[in-house]
Amino acid sequence: MKLNKILILWILALFMGLSSCSSDDSEIDPTDDVTGQPDPDPEPQPDNPEPIDLSAYDNGSRVMMQAFYWDVEPRFEWWTNLTDKVGGWADAGINRLWLPVATKGQSGGYSMGYDVSDYYDFGNYNQHGTTETRFGSREELEELISTAHQNDVEVIADIVINHNSGGGLEYNPYRGYETYTLFDEEHGNASGMFNRNYEYFYPNSVSQYDPGSLFYAESNLDHHREYVQDWLWKKDNSVAKYYKNVMGFDGWRFDYVLGFEPWVVKAWLDEVGGFSVAELWDGRASVLRDYVNETGSGAFDFATFYKLEEGLDRFEDLNTLDQDMLWKTHPEKAVTFTANHDTEKDSNEDNFIKSSNKMKAYAYILTHPGYPTIFYSDYENTDFQDEIKNLIEIHNSIATGDTEILYIDEDEYVMKRAGTGTNPGLILYISISNSTKRRSVSSNWNNVTLMDYSGNSTYNPTSDENGAVTIEAPSNGYSIWSITE
Repeated sequence: MKLNKILILWILALFMGLSSCSSDDSEIDPTDDVTGQPDPDPEPQPDNPEPIDLSAYDNGSRVMMQAFYWDVEPRFEWWTNLTDKVGGWADAGINRLWLPVATKGQSGGYSMGYDVSDYYDFGNYNQHGTTETRFGSREELEELISTAHQNDVEVIADIVINHNSGGGLEYNPYRGYETYTLFDEEHGNASGMFNRNYEYFYPNSVSQYDPGSLFYAESNLDHHREYVQDWLWKKDNSVAKYYKNVMGFDGWRFDYVLGFEPWVVKAWLDEVGGFSVAELWDGRASVLRDYVNETGSGAFDFATFYKLEEGLDRFEDLNTLDQDMLWKTHPEKAVTFTANHDTEKDSNEDNFIKSSNKMKAYAYILTHPGYPTIFYSDYENTDFQDEIKNLIEIHNSIATGDTEILYIDEDEYVMKRAGTGTNPGLILYISISNSTKRRSVSSNWNNVTLMDYSGNSTYNPTSDENGAVTIEAPSNGYSIWSITE
């Protein structure tokens, strides 16, 4: 009887073991080289293949740095901190810096600038309890911009033209009570430029329109007023022209564009030009596309951000990466990102990508079309920096050519960039499986030994005469394949 029980238990164990093995032949068998045991069907491994020189394949692409995080420290030293870093960032392949709002806000030395008060106080007027902004003095900002230009790096201004804050109280007949809408030399606008009162906020004597801003509704600028248009972008010393011609800014990041109409951004760009990206916080690619088409501005690709967050974190299903994203139709207007100052401070877990998945997300945006943005806190993280630098080098060299998804399922994503001319392109392989994976795919490379330029795999497969090759992704990681010498 005891023997029969043992036999039954042995049969059950054998059955369960067989049923737990993946039917997917791309998964490494537990007796292969992953565990140091002989591979049952080993591929010949060439001796120390030589990588290609990525610097010889400059594809002209670069990346942008978001050069701040929420509540940066130390206060009053941020511009100097960035000045010291610009040269290294430029060497790494960064060609634009997105700076925080550079002018005085209601919170004075504690303000991140989004409570904008005086559009012309760059840290040179004593108001709201301080002369310097949170980030430093005007002279230090000018030194930063000059240093960036010396390194062929453009500087992008964060523009808040929806709401104002920090004005004086005045009786507002259109609301029937006092509002903080008086901005002059004594009330939050020490520069004396672009003074304003209740007539230039919604509602007023000529306009009842209100886009329904979620922020500072009582001091929401009315862009239909000629006076507001003159001071924001039309006059010779308008905000736009002063920032560009006097301060030396090269482009614009428009904050919270849901708070005003698209024609405002188009009119601004028609007047002064420059690189532009809009913060339209909407995960629908169709909405982003409509905005880009209407304004001519680029936009942060929130569609891609949320598909990455869903695929890597929320649903753990990489099939989300086959859905609609802005870069797929407007790659030249899609500014891709994995984190920003808002997502990293947001307590909503669906609004940020976990640290453990950050590098897979960066591998995605830095190999796909679009204009990637690097988040300061990620780059300055010593655990991430070398990896991000390497991904930037890959992006600026061999991440080029048509894009094709070679394979996708719940835990694997394989994408090919076809390359152009003599540029070989690449293949990205992301896996969220807990085991090392291998998959046979069709490449553009015939009879060539490949290597993983991310450094995450030491496997060196060789393609056959038709370009077929088996590539590998580490468990819960990524690899980026291209040719060797």
